[in-house]
Amino acid sequence: MAKQVLISDPTLRDGNHAVRHQLGREAFAAYCKAAEAAGVPIVEVGHGNGLGASSLLVGEASLTDEEILAVAREHLRTTRLAIHVIPGFCTIKKDLSRAVELGVDLFRVASHCTEADITDRHIAYARAQGKEAWGVLMMSHMASPAVLLEEAKKMESYGAEAIVIMDSAGAYFPDDVRERIATLVNGLSIPVGFHGHNNLGMSVINSVAAVEEGASIIDGTIRGFGAGAGNTQLEVLVAVFQRMGVETGIDLYKILDAADIAEKAFNPVAPTISPLSIVSGLAGVFSGFAKPVARAAEEYQVDPRDIFFALGKRNAVAGQESLIIEVARDLAAQKG
Repeated sequence: MAKQVLISDPTLRDGNHAVRHQLGREAFAAYCKAAEAAGVPIVEVGHGNGLGASSLLVGEASLTDEEILAVAREHLRTTRLAIHVIPGFCTIKKDLSRAVELGVDLFRVASHCTEADITDRHIAYARAQGKEAWGVLMMSHMASPAVLLEEAKKMESYGAEAIVIMDSAGAYFPDDVRERIATLVNGLSIPVGFHGHNNLGMSVINSVAAVEEGASIIDGTIRGFGAGAGNTQLEVLVAVFQRMGVETGIDLYKILDAADIAEKAFNPVAPTISPLSIVSGLAGVFSGFAKPVARAAEEYQVDPRDIFFALGKRNAVAGQESLIIEVARDLAAQKG
């Protein structure tokens, strides 16, 4: 088991999902200051779906990418600034090049768990600019350990300096995490990380399981702010790791202070495990679909739980929000 873990904090990116990407300048500034004071080593910022993603389809952010990066860079002096990059949303010429100019330190380049091929150019570009780049495999429960390793090796060959697997739907149990993390740790020559969601209440214990199998990077967000039922709660994670004797470099009291600051600055109620979030986890569907599913269910007068399970059967992934309406219509037609 790793005795030291690098914490990466996507509160100001994944947490943006919880408020429909409407975090304002003051919220970004307040949390960046609090996270840096606590010694959080990496803070990830942006639209919930990453750089270049703000749109009518997945939601328009209240701030532009440039505004977000500028305010974060202003208030992060020792903490590294990270962004989430999904090729397709993010272009190299328009988005990545500007992010480099604005001082981003770490580029987390992501794809669906079986589509690592699309990350080649983005990872290579970040590395060519002298920046750190990680590969991120989203919706990782949809691939076997062997397939995840195959995709991770592609990212490693492109120049990725670490691999993070995301439990985007909050579908994992600890044994699922153990099997996948162990396979990656044993099969790669670069660090391995885990990003949990809390749909089934497993995010903290899943993160612990990841570390016990050799993961050295763990994601967590303050108060659990994130899509759907939320992410692994950062301040709980720090406390648990401290109890286990795992070093994070984060000051416990100051991260607890940051949790209070964040609650006031962000203003929404912290994510909870709602009945719909549980169904999302069971169906293996992206947590961020909860709100659009609820809206579609109301519009078409169908059960939102049926929508989630139908999306699961279709292997729906983030970015396929239009499929929610299609499924709702089909269910309504079946009702007659």
